[in-house]
Amino acid sequence: MEKRIVNPWEWQKERSYSQAVEVKNVQGTLYCSGQAAIDPDGTSSNKDMKSQLEQAIANLEEVITAADYECKGIVRLNIYTTSTEELWPYFPILQEWIGRHQIEQAVTMLEVNGLFETLKVELEATVVK
Repeated sequence: MEKRIVNPWEWQKERSYSQAVEVKNVQGTLYCSGQAAIDPDGTSSNKDMKSQLEQAIANLEEVITAADYECKGIVRLNIYTTSTEELWPYFPILQEWIGRHQIEQAVTMLEVNGLFETLKVELEATVVK
């Protein structure tokens, strides 16, 4: 796989994303459903935003690994949250995870009226290898 990052500006680097990602010679593409703070038994979390973000990240990583892909291959990440204001103080948790896996991805963050049951944040990814 070949990946080319397109950043006509510098400011997005501090926010841990790229303006565009071009991918060529892909061996496979994995489209992940939104991953949130749901336990293995299907129970939705009613914990705080920080806990839910950490579990959503862990669940996304679990799906990617189970499919025999690597987090480094994430090229698109959509973040859905019921409160950007509540999520923002914990954004460094996501940035640390992105840095640890050397992920270079396009990203969109949307504040929504609600997510499934008691959920506050959901991560949806496209992964290539």
